[in-house]
Amino acid sequence: MLISSTSLEVRARIEVSVLNFLKNLNSPDPAISDLPLINRRLSNSRVNQGILTDISSIFLSHSFCTRSLMKANAAKAFVRVWKVMEMCFHILVEEKQVTQRELFYKLLCDSPEYFTSQLQVNRTIQDVVALLRCSRYSLGIMASSRGLVAGRLLLQALILSLLSLLIAFLHSVLYEPNHEVVDCSACGSSGYAISGDLNLLEKLVMKTDARYIILVEKHAIFHRLAEDRVFDKIPSILITAKGYPDIATRFILHKMTRAFPDLPILALVDWNPAGLAILCTFKFGSIGMGLEAYRYACNVKWLGLRGDDLQLIPEQSLAPLKPRDLQVARSLMSSKILQENYKEELTLMVQSGQRAEIEALYFHGYDYLEKYIEKKIVQANYI
Repeated sequence: MLISSTSLEVRARIEVSVLNFLKNLNSPDPAISDLPLINRRLSNSRVNQGILTDISSIFLSHSFCTRSLMKANAAKAFVRVWKVMEMCFHILVEEKQVTQRELFYKLLCDSPEYFTSQLQVNRTIQDVVALLRCSRYSLGIMASSRGLVAGRLLLQALILSLLSLLIAFLHSVLYEPNHEVVDCSACGSSGYAISGDLNLLEKLVMKTDARYIILVEKHAIFHRLAEDRVFDKIPSILITAKGYPDIATRFILHKMTRAFPDLPILALVDWNPAGLAILCTFKFGSIGMGLEAYRYACNVKWLGLRGDDLQLIPEQSLAPLKPRDLQVARSLMSSKILQENYKEELTLMVQSGQRAEIEALYFHGYDYLEKYIEKKIVQANYI
């Protein structure tokens, strides 16, 4: 189980790891210990079915792998773990935050023989998370966010100014914190940009009178719905990650589910394997997130597009599945996360060899998308 940790606790765990490493080297029978890490492969994943809630999530089972300095094919990965831990320790000491991209360039300059790609850094961060049993943002690593939110949501950030606190103390007056309130319905068609600072997101106070959260796969569709102010007619919050979900967008969506547990989350995605994969990442988490996977799982329902919507779309708007689509479909089918009605939809996609994009509904006019969503919600036509 992943433990929420403060920066001081994580620094202490790094120090203990280093001390244990040095202790083994200085023992009468010196040895370099392997690093035991949870195996983040599909074969080691399971689905935790909610008992008291409707939320199911991916978790990693008992299988371990190791990073060893004594194995030629794992030696560099072993060193990368220590390099990233060292860098994170300095970040925490300096009370800074960095993105994964910033961390990559720093490591590329400092240790080019060990880090040549962003993927190596991303995987090593997950190794460190697995080793220290902490979250990435407790390591000082913040998310790069693409996400946007709009609609009937008020966000309130409590900003504590150290200067204001000092002035209040010196003048013996009561300090009143600055409350910045953002009305997401007044942010226009561009929406409100979700911060990549997960610590800041965690401190947000949320208020809403919405009845639904509409999760939109694509930025263009989000822009259309926000521009048309769909949330005025369908009391809702709109949210998008502009494609494959980033951590910050998943984090704030999960925070919404905790703040507003009665609001259904309805996903609007393209009818293709990639759209379903995006939905499933929001719904179950992702194996690539390792021990952090369960933290962001939400009870997302599939509003559309689905197979029964194809009758609304002219045949010339359908496109053939690409090889990448078939690869994603095989991966989804081989996983244990898909519920039966999702498997049926995926099977229909593969058998038909076709895909449909949400924009195809514009055949009926640019205002049809709102009517489509409204009808689906009224009929509770989501799975």
